[in-house]
Amino acid sequence: MYQGVLSLNNQSEVVIRLACFSFVLLAMVVWELLAPRRELSLKRRWRWSSNIGLVILNGILVRFLMPITAVGAALLAQSSGYGFLNFVDWPTWLEIMIGVVAFDLAIYGQHLLFHKVPWLWRLHMVHHADMDFDVTTGLRFHTFEILLSVLIKLAVVFVLGPAAIAVAIFELLLNATSMFNHSNISIPLWLDKMLRFVVVTPDMHRVHHSVIRCETNSNFGFNLPWWDYLFRTYLSQPQDGHDQMTIGVSDYRDETQTEHLPGMLQLPFRSSGRPERN
Repeated sequence: MYQGVLSLNNQSEVVIRLACFSFVLLAMVVWELLAPRRELSLKRRWRWSSNIGLVILNGILVRFLMPITAVGAALLAQSSGYGFLNFVDWPTWLEIMIGVVAFDLAIYGQHLLFHKVPWLWRLHMVHHADMDFDVTTGLRFHTFEILLSVLIKLAVVFVLGPAAIAVAIFELLLNATSMFNHSNISIPLWLDKMLRFVVVTPDMHRVHHSVIRCETNSNFGFNLPWWDYLFRTYLSQPQDGHDQMTIGVSDYRDETQTEHLPGMLQLPFRSSGRPERN
């Protein structure tokens, strides 16, 4: 019975997430073309094909290697009574809010961990090694990092026990905001300042992709900016300015390693590549 329900849930979730993913990706691409924030230094053809190719590869492998999604795990946890939130009969709206915020904090912690632990940084470095910064940067994560991230989400689900709708909302938000805050879009300064109270903006997250190490180790939030403020990892602006700052990892400036899919997949096994100032 559970298998049939989870299978149906997985299929529905895939359709919804793919539809939202396609809509946000198209919207950000059009916005980038109409109002770019920076002039890109590399041609899109290789970068885009490699970055999008990686997300397709990851999606296929996760689909076949992971028997259950985070939403499916939430349904299972709820029916079995697993998790903190299942100990109390919360109002639905409050459970959704707690679930979304708690998951966002977990992703912040995961992101911080992937910067602090050397072997995890090797995987996460694939994301940072992109020498340009646009919507496709928000899609490129090494396959092993994606698989670890799925396992972490499943662990959070069984510890927290959130409603399935809360997990579904968070997953959609995470995908959408990752593409939004990595986009090469121009937002008026006054609006950017206002948005930073509630969401991570592209100018805020671009600082995190600087080659300067202290800037790389700042602005870890993907969705909500509050954790960076609370844990003092927030940095307002890059020291070289958004137009002049260098994007990527200083040890890796060869396009065959950073912008072509085979090189991207091999990158974690070359060296630790800790980001330093040029």
